[in-house]
Amino acid sequence: MNMTEQHITQTKVTDLRVDDTDQPIRYRIPAYQRGYRWEPQQVSQLLEDIRDFTQRENPQPKEFYCLQPLVLRRNYDGAFEVVDGQQRLTTLLLILRHFNDRLAVRYQQKLYSLEYETRPGLIEFLENPSDDRAMSNIDFFHIAQAVQTIETWFASRESEVEAIKSALMNQAEVIWFQLAADEDPVDAFTRLNVGKIPLSNGELIRALFLRRSKNTKSASSSQLQIALEWDQLEKALQDNDFWCFLSNDTEQRGNRIGFLFDLIAREDGMRPSTDAYATFYYFSNELNDGSADIEREWLAVKRAFMQLEEWFKDRRLYHLVGFLIWSGMDVNELRKLAEKSTKSAFKESLRTRILERTMKGNANGAGIGESLRALITNKVETLEYGRHSAQIRPVLLLFNLATLLANKASNLRFQFEGFKTERWDIEHVRSVASARPLRLTVQREWLLHCQGYLNNSADAPELLAEIAEFMSLTHVEATDSRFEVIYESVLKHFHELDEEEPDNSIANLVLLDEKTNRSYKNAVFAVKRQRILALDRDGIFVPLCTRNAFLKCYSPQVEHAMFWTEADGDGYRMAVIETLQNFFEGGWVHE
Repeated sequence: MNMTEQHITQTKVTDLRVDDTDQPIRYRIPAYQRGYRWEPQQVSQLLEDIRDFTQRENPQPKEFYCLQPLVLRRNYDGAFEVVDGQQRLTTLLLILRHFNDRLAVRYQQKLYSLEYETRPGLIEFLENPSDDRAMSNIDFFHIAQAVQTIETWFASRESEVEAIKSALMNQAEVIWFQLAADEDPVDAFTRLNVGKIPLSNGELIRALFLRRSKNTKSASSSQLQIALEWDQLEKALQDNDFWCFLSNDTEQRGNRIGFLFDLIAREDGMRPSTDAYATFYYFSNELNDGSADIEREWLAVKRAFMQLEEWFKDRRLYHLVGFLIWSGMDVNELRKLAEKSTKSAFKESLRTRILERTMKGNANGAGIGESLRALITNKVETLEYGRHSAQIRPVLLLFNLATLLANKASNLRFQFEGFKTERWDIEHVRSVASARPLRLTVQREWLLHCQGYLNNSADAPELLAEIAEFMSLTHVEATDSRFEVIYESVLKHFHELDEEEPDNSIANLVLLDEKTNRSYKNAVFAVKRQRILALDRDGIFVPLCTRNAFLKCYSPQVEHAMFWTEADGDGYRMAVIETLQNFFEGGWVHE
């Protein structure tokens, strides 16, 4: 093997022991590595996982148990410098030694060796761990603990030892990721360990695509092309607008290209797995096949990307697909819908899925006109905050998207990035009396918001004086009964004091980010309106229909901009119904 090249493969645990000449492989633990620190729980968990693997139902011949990657660099003296994986290598060695200890000397297997640059005596302690020396060194202590854990664990499972040993040796595999000789191992270690950034599927698969044949000294033109296009795809996926349209995983930052490989692998039949490196193993098997065509495999990845990019650029598909992905629909299911369909037929099928998910209705049964309107009206008017919050959220989101799509001349796009990176509440437009502030700190905060608004309007000097007096009271003086009096005075001033049941219908509900919602607690409509308009003025994302509601754009007649009336709620509810009806009816005609 050319030592200047990066190398990646799958390796059985038994093949970690000796090289091609049957000599024990030497693994060197460099000075920048910390010592052995696995706790008994981690050792036991590894053994339990392997035991569970031996007891799986319907075992298949090619199945294997996946261990985490080993990242190494081969030195010129033949030893492998361990960049990542020291803890696993050490634990495996202790388990293999336990197997040997159970056998007569002539049946024992050759094992690999661990060399420590800065821990004198550790090699000897590995050969003969003792309780006396265990307390003299923190590394010795943890190794002794691990040895005791292994012995105790197997002592209660004597009848299973051979099955577990066979599975560990022959069916447990690691991802062997070998750095090129000129790569800096300290940089790699820092990224993988100090930075706590695990080796990703994307990085491992990249090595598969870009590896060179044994007899090639320089990269081929196709490899250079793949490397260039790889970086272009990763750069495109780093655009958060694009990424948040495609994925609900807003925490993922680097190596987003792995998303494409997951799509391809699952599309080709990769079974669901909890293994973090399942996608790598899939492509490793595909590309290690003697008939593998790397350029063909890469073309499939590019085609998947171009399809997603096309959806992103098409304004209508952007909103339809974006909604379904947000609601949990698998991207591959969407790709199947698009297969061999015209664009207009694809859009119709998307709207059908949206109708099923939001209205719980069948598109064919709903039809158009009165029957569709009846389905939507019944759904919208029976939704109630608290009982149906999980159903209200997608309806309100769809109302926003449908509003944006209603005007074909518009080029506005919903901000999925802002919507997915923030936590969103279903907020009452007009506060409900049942949510009256109960704790003194919250009561003071509530009054402070009202006071700020009244100071600007200066139309209630007596009420301002009442608020100022309450705010000046001590903790003992500011009783709940005193707050109740001023609370009712404030609600009366804003026309929100009534004896009716709180309005938890969709006529009184909008989407608002959690931070904004919680910041003003249960403020009156006028205060909420002022805050939301300030956010919009400052360019902070506010859903269009939330902004429209507080601007009373859905009210047939605005008598007072500062109060939310029953008529305002009725106008808002009718706008939801009519907008959704127009949206769904538009899905059944040619576009």
